[in-house]
Amino acid sequence: MSPDTDSTSGADTDGTTGADTDGTTAWEAVLTSLEQATVDGDPAPWHEPTGLGPMPRALAGRASRLLAAQRDRMATLEGDRRQALEHLGALRQVDATRAPQRSVYLDASA
Repeated sequence: MSPDTDSTSGADTDGTTGADTDGTTAWEAVLTSLEQATVDGDPAPWHEPTGLGPMPRALAGRASRLLAAQRDRMATLEGDRRQALEHLGALRQVDATRAPQRSVYLDASA
């Protein structure tokens, strides 16, 4: 028997059983990777994990917090995008005010 197992109930000391019957461990790994990507601003494309089954109820609060963090990140990125577009618009306006450069000299010998 492992030292982390309660000998009376067969459960680990953290309250979980040795067998991950509801997929909690796999879901925790997916949520951890999504949380890390949200914090890091990871531009890597996300692919939907397969074979997880339904999310355990115990992780619903964590998933809700992750969703809120992702929405906050999207709002920040949208603000940054708008600011960049405003800067590009200002640069285009400056370029539009410049008169085209004309030749000063004419090569009549050619």
